[in-house]
Amino acid sequence: MTGSSAGRGRARPDGPGSDRAGAPERTSLSARARDAVRERIVDRRYPQGARLVEREVAEELRMSRVPVREALRALVGEGLLELLPHSGVRVRRMERADVEHLYEVWEPLAVQASRLAARRVARSAPAEPPGVTALRISLDRAEQAASDDEGAREVAAHTAFHEDIVALSGNPMLARTLEQLSGQLQLLFGMREEPEHMRAQHAVMFRYIATGDEESAAASTLLHVRDSRAVALRSLFDDA
Repeated sequence: MTGSSAGRGRARPDGPGSDRAGAPERTSLSARARDAVRERIVDRRYPQGARLVEREVAEELRMSRVPVREALRALVGEGLLELLPHSGVRVRRMERADVEHLYEVWEPLAVQASRLAARRVARSAPAEPPGVTALRISLDRAEQAASDDEGAREVAAHTAFHEDIVALSGNPMLARTLEQLSGQLQLLFGMREEPEHMRAQHAVMFRYIATGDEESAAASTLLHVRDSRAVALRSLFDDA
């Protein structure tokens, strides 16, 4: 009986079990490829409008074409790439309307994330949720990157700060919704200027969240997102 069960449970190398075994590896490679291409889009090594050829990207990343194909498909879904009429993909150009639409969606979600994060802190008092430490670390990293004039690191830290707020909110539906915007927000943050007063706004948001003041956290986040929108439009389109 034991031998029979073991025989049934052992997948043959060329059978369905081998496909299942290879799936996690392919997923891992696809995720690595997706992160690598996203990073190149955000730091503009792949500029807006650039056509990406699957074979060339695979050679650059030293990967096979299958995970790269999956990565490019995923980035189309994130809104960072767009399909060309006949074949292939290119880096999506962000038009003024795209930026406006992105902020229209992000604003209420970001405000609610800060409100929920502060509420969670207040309910945890006197203990401090671990997420508060993550926020503090992201703030420190952003300040250090700005001091070192490392734009890419600063963008990554600012993105992490907003993602940490969402994580601290404890709302998985909010997290899933904002995850769909993450790539486009990273691209936008990398394209625009980051004035000092906006970095200071992050510190204000952190203070209200860390003290559990949900209404002040929400109000400071609303101010920050609206300032961010104005800066983006001014930086990218010479608009106010």
